[in-house]
Amino acid sequence: MGKIYHSKSERETIDIACQFSASLKDGDIVFLKGTLGAGKSVFARSVIQTLSQDPNLIVPSPTFTLVQQYDTPQFPIWHFDLYRLEDPEEIYEIGWEDALSEGVLLVEWSERLAELTPQHFKSVSIKIEGDHRVIDIS
Repeated sequence: MGKIYHSKSERETIDIACQFSASLKDGDIVFLKGTLGAGKSVFARSVIQTLSQDPNLIVPSPTFTLVQQYDTPQFPIWHFDLYRLEDPEEIYEIGWEDALSEGVLLVEWSERLAELTPQHFKSVSIKIEGDHRVIDIS
């Protein structure tokens, strides 16, 4: 069972992501789960900005590029958005094996990996409930 947070604003979601960043280490894979607009990209952006030690770093959603890589003082971060992935095997065309060899992976729409899903990963599930978001980190 994970830790559950209730976020009533984007600022609170950012703060939760910043706290979560401190737990990450080289080799971690983080699956960000939630519906469109739930806040997965906001969460990922906050993690990347925190670990890069640059709160003004521009972190676009990789919806169209499928992956963005960032160098941080500790390790590289690979931010995958697999929403447009049509076949799990396509993951190898966008640097998946390189990403698995070093750094932290933040993966949106991880269910698109199907049978290629790694055995060990952290999960951040974001659900919209009324006027707030429930963030379950496990």
